[in-house]
Amino acid sequence: MDHQTIRQKMPSLVAGHVPSNARSFQFNIFDGTPKENMLGFRIDPSPFEGKVIATTENAVVIKIGRTKFAVLDRTLITEVPVEGAKVEVISYARRRFDGQRADTPEEIIEQTADGTPYTVKRMILGAAPAKLPVAPPQCLELQQLIEQLEEMPAPDGHRRIAHMLVDAQARDFELVDPTPADIIRTPPTVSFTVETAKFSGRVSVIYLRADDAYAVALHRDDEQVERRDDVYFDMLGETLVDLIDDGTWRRIRVHTLQNPARSKKALSST
Repeated sequence: MDHQTIRQKMPSLVAGHVPSNARSFQFNIFDGTPKENMLGFRIDPSPFEGKVIATTENAVVIKIGRTKFAVLDRTLITEVPVEGAKVEVISYARRRFDGQRADTPEEIIEQTADGTPYTVKRMILGAAPAKLPVAPPQCLELQQLIEQLEEMPAPDGHRRIAHMLVDAQARDFELVDPTPADIIRTPPTVSFTVETAKFSGRVSVIYLRADDAYAVALHRDDEQVERRDDVYFDMLGETLVDLIDDGTWRRIRVHTLQNPARSKKALSST
């Protein structure tokens, strides 16, 4: 979406929808580009509701406040609503494996001096962690692989690899956690099942000590259908996106809550 063109058109698009005593209006563009707050941290927008006031070839404009508007990229929305409709908009938000938003405050159980437990909510600015649902391994190389999956960025620059796995519906995680003596015979491995339009089946990320690199193998019904070797740690995100990411996570979900009432003139003509 051409932001410059939208900015030029917005005054005419919102004309008649801004109070006469308002000196200005605000709008946010939702086109898959990550949002940042005033501190420069990437953020995930919350769902919102509003009224459709205009549609163009490339955008849908929604009034969400007295002088606030949202502009949606038509190529990304799941439904093109009619003008005047009340809609709910849910844009992409990074999530954890338990389904919660990744920016949900973390709850930690602490204890007072006398042993009484209490709950503390902790949130680190700019953090949106998605910890893999696995037990801490003993193998150092496996620990490093898990950390890389949780911390390394995905190619889109907004998600981490773990967020990408959540979006791919990754589940049924299993680990191969060898002793140092068995690291060649039984390589450290993280495996999981995914279900996307690009691939549905079992994915294994394997550390090969002799090559000091990873291999990524895809299995369907116990049959290997593809394998990528010589994958270095900084190639993990790109390789997994190429193999399993179908891009549907970018879609902006639009639900029509109420269609505009039909005018008496329209009713009389039917």
